[in-house]
Amino acid sequence: MKFSYVNPTVIHFGQGQIEQISHSIPKDSKVLVIYGGGSIKKNGVYDQVVTALKDHQWSEFSGVEANPTKETLDKAIEIVKTENINYLLAVGGGSVIDGTKYVAAASLHDGDSWDLITGKYKPEAALPLGVVLTLPATGSESNMGAVVTKKATQEKLGFLSPTVRPAFAVLDPDAMKTLPERQLINGLVDAWVHVCEQYITSPTGHMVQEGYAEVLLRNLLDLGKAFEQRDDVWRANLMWTANQALNGLIGTGMPQDWATHMIGHQLTALWDVDHARSLAIIQPSLLRSQMEFKKGKIEQMGRNVFGLTDSDDLAERTIQAIEAFYASLDVDTQLSEVQGDKSDAVDAVVKKLEDYGYLKLGENQAISLEVSRQILKQAL
Repeated sequence: MKFSYVNPTVIHFGQGQIEQISHSIPKDSKVLVIYGGGSIKKNGVYDQVVTALKDHQWSEFSGVEANPTKETLDKAIEIVKTENINYLLAVGGGSVIDGTKYVAAASLHDGDSWDLITGKYKPEAALPLGVVLTLPATGSESNMGAVVTKKATQEKLGFLSPTVRPAFAVLDPDAMKTLPERQLINGLVDAWVHVCEQYITSPTGHMVQEGYAEVLLRNLLDLGKAFEQRDDVWRANLMWTANQALNGLIGTGMPQDWATHMIGHQLTALWDVDHARSLAIIQPSLLRSQMEFKKGKIEQMGRNVFGLTDSDDLAERTIQAIEAFYASLDVDTQLSEVQGDKSDAVDAVVKKLEDYGYLKLGENQAISLEVSRQILKQAL
């Protein structure tokens, strides 16, 4: 257990906290507010942001997709450069936040913005950014990661940089009140798999990280069971749990997997599968494939998260409990977007993995292309 940990993002949590924007962004800033399809204009969030920015100079950019594309974000980058924007405010869920991070870093680069993804450009600085979170799921509001899609080539890839960690994030659970059920369910599942990617590796004896991960998983189970109630307390607990799932704490000093994400991203890029649902499709098959390495931790999860009793088949029953959790939320664990024989779909995903150099995935680098193929055959 050896690590350095810091998370400098200031969190303003609770009802009515959007007003904190006015104090969090320097008054002399020239702000670009970035958001998605316009739902924030229907739920009151936009009006609160406008009020909070009444003493600031600001403009807006809308239209960031559910899976933010380079093509759209390049338009925002052009605005930043031509209008000398020096502060960004993301108002939305993980996609808007990820897209804003991309804009924050790429706006200081003279070349193609995609250089940020390929690694040709490694940012040493980025524009400062703040966040108003409207959909809890990704934890992007207080971490240094982002995932972006290049529509022209159907690539969905990410980058990590401490330069794009938000300076502050407003987490007001009231912003969730008008969200469709599907988006809330996706948030639950996304947060669940984020914890799993940092937890289901091998037992480490790290009591804080493992114990806290188990608490978060139990939270999400309980929130799933109480999905129909969705009162103020439910919303607040989901918003805070999803943040803690990927703010860096539970993964600190821990082995991490992320193969489910690497494979799942390809389902989103190729067939526009919801991100969270792509993870639910891949995860159970991947866990069974990696039982040799993960059995001890899967069994620990069975005991400490699901309350299962010890048995020779405890690991398999735990995976079945994960599948039952997805089923309880009506989340498909099959690729329904592709009908009939899915051999071509498997080939397409494996080809993407090969193109990206994802030849050895997982915490043990044991998921080769052939293993990925077998996982996909079982999953799809």
